[in-house]
Amino acid sequence: MKRATVIIPTYNGAARIGPCLRALCSMTGVEDVELLVVDDGSTDGTAEVAASFPGVRVLSQANAGPAAARNLGAREASGDILLFTDDDCVPQPGWLSAMLQPFAEGEVVGVKGIYRTRQRQLTARFVQVEYEDKYRIMAALPAIDFIDTYSAGFRRERFLEMGGYDASFPVACAEDIELSYRMSACGWHMRFVPTAAVCHTHPAEPWGYLRKKFKFAYWRVFALHKNPQKVAKDSHTPQLMKLQLLLLPALLVALLAGALTGRLLLALGSVVLAFLISTVPFTVRALPKDPLVGSLSPLFLAGRAVAQCMGVVGGLLYLMRREEAVPMSTTPVPRGSHQL
Repeated sequence: MKRATVIIPTYNGAARIGPCLRALCSMTGVEDVELLVVDDGSTDGTAEVAASFPGVRVLSQANAGPAAARNLGAREASGDILLFTDDDCVPQPGWLSAMLQPFAEGEVVGVKGIYRTRQRQLTARFVQVEYEDKYRIMAALPAIDFIDTYSAGFRRERFLEMGGYDASFPVACAEDIELSYRMSACGWHMRFVPTAAVCHTHPAEPWGYLRKKFKFAYWRVFALHKNPQKVAKDSHTPQLMKLQLLLLPALLVALLAGALTGRLLLALGSVVLAFLISTVPFTVRALPKDPLVGSLSPLFLAGRAVAQCMGVVGGLLYLMRREEAVPMSTTPVPRGSHQL
């Protein structure tokens, strides 16, 4: 039995998976770790590229999405510990040992690492600072409830007990968060590991960033519908960010009220001022890291708030349509009743 299995799901990843596998193959101690690539129905020769790396085992399935691919990898893994990363991530030196170290403590069921980037585009730099601000929250907690797949680890036995990732998510978004919410509901201990870093390419342009924020918010609604106990708070989401989601509806209310009372500028100005005040803590923390990003943070945060608000509305409409088609039970599913 291997100590751990690293699982990388991929779809048409021939052009991007090489750096990920090269980094993993170069890590010391890899002889006790299985490297497993799950090809999710690629048509570009991904399986052949992955198989060309020494010691890499490749599994193939008809295209079913990364959740199903990760679940297949978990079923076929020979390791007691499952480590996940993505085909566009490059694990940094020490990632493997840092991810495995917390499992020396018997109560630890899951771990989460961090993103880094080498990009210099302004939007990508903001994204990195935004992640680091959330890592700041997690680093202060003894346990977390939020593990996303770019740098994730679980005890295989517990992962299988929970049924793995929920493949009913129509797109690859938030199914990883939903699993960690379920594990947290069981009272299981999960740990943040800030020394376990993978290098990633963040959105380089504002439109790409806002589109991603819309998508994340849209599908987070689905994850929270399945785990309503996490609506109020989780270990990753800043509470001020939730308050900032009110920017768009507040502006609409101010526009209507201002038009009716003849005090349009006052109404709109009050909303803008309140929002700017809410951005001060993030801006103050961002300025020492990157002065330009910090200076422009209120603009980025305003765009984020609007995109996320629209995503939440879209997610709620999706749930309404889904429930009309197939009524969804909100009764919690008992531990261990999910099946891969």
